Amino acid sequence: MHSIQWTVNHMPATDDRWLAALSPAEAERARAFHRSFPMYAPTPLVRLDALARRLRLGAVYVKDESRRFGLNAFKVLGGSYAIARHIAAALGRDISQMSHAALLSDAVREALGQTTFFTATDGNHGRGVAWAARELGQKAVVFMPRGTKPVRMQNIRALGAKVTIEYVNYDACVRMADEHASRTPGGVLVQDTAWPGYEQMPLWVMQGYGTMAAEAAEQMGRRPTHIFLQAGVGSMPGAVQGYFAGLYPENPPRVTVVEASAAACLYESARAGDGRPRSVGGDLATMMAGLACGVPNPIAFDVLKNHAFAFAACPDWVGAMGMRVLGAPLEEDGRVISGESGAAGLGLLYALMTGRAEGLREALGLDETSVVLLFSTEGDTDPDNYRRVVWDGAEGL
Repeated sequence: MHSIQWTVNHMPATDDRWLAALSPAEAERARAFHRSFPMYAPTPLVRLDALARRLRLGAVYVKDESRRFGLNAFKVLGGSYAIARHIAAALGRDISQMSHAALLSDAVREALGQTTFFTATDGNHGRGVAWAARELGQKAVVFMPRGTKPVRMQNIRALGAKVTIEYVNYDACVRMADEHASRTPGGVLVQDTAWPGYEQMPLWVMQGYGTMAAEAAEQMGRRPTHIFLQAGVGSMPGAVQGYFAGLYPENPPRVTVVEASAAACLYESARAGDGRPRSVGGDLATMMAGLACGVPNPIAFDVLKNHAFAFAACPDWVGAMGMRVLGAPLEEDGRVISGESGAAGLGLLYALMTGRAEGLREALGLDETSVVLLFSTEGDTDPDNYRRVVWDGAEGL
């Protein structure tokens, strides 16, 4: 599939049971925790005025998550917050009492003992969990799917985690991590997707992502009219959608969910239109490794089906286009080094504003008054592939 597929959201609404848990107030709780880390700083929000003029848009903003805690991706926000919430709950404390310093205290370590955090990942989530576990004096075990680039495994292993690449896809790795956590004394699963009976931890992960949304809103100082959010299981777009729906309840931005064509479970769910989630199986083969997830997070799906405006399934050339546009800025615009998954939203915006996604521009109502917000959720987490795309022109039109 080489063309962009899209649909406007016509799914029936639900009682919106998860929206309040992803409110701006909850995001500020997460942000207060992240601010307690000595290495915390808001990541840059880059305004691309020359690109906006070229595309005949009012403004284009890109949140550059390659600067997050030195880990080259946003995912650490969710993993660190979820682990902190787990520790706080185990000790009977509120998260407001669980600063970075408190979590490292002898009293907390003695009361908690040794915990091993298990997770499955395509790269960035596992790296964030491994980093958080190391920072808090705990252990991490990470399972990665077949096709994982060795550099992604090495980045996680360098943080002290035990890492293996399994001969199964991402969704099977999630099941494997869950099985190992359940039979390991002191084992805890930290996953960014949910299922019946496993909802609290992924909700905490999503709340952690609220820090990124709150920073962006504060840095913009104005309401975005449109937001493009790339999705794997949907936790990041669900979290950001929840935040902005709560921040602007009377006039929310139009959100487009962007997926890889090979793993477009949310798009397929929206296309079916009945409000039930659809799964995608197989190898989930896409260059956009962070989006190679075939089973939606039901918490995120519930938020998105109530509030997202459109869903799009994009071939790999869309992500590659975004990488090149961000890596070679126009005139006064700042450069953003964005990886395959991180650049998918900008790639879709560029494609539809240059006539490569027929009808979507009109459906979204994008024009000279539009203020567009995007999240570059990772940097060059695979440096060799970044050069292959940006230098050598791989995955062209």
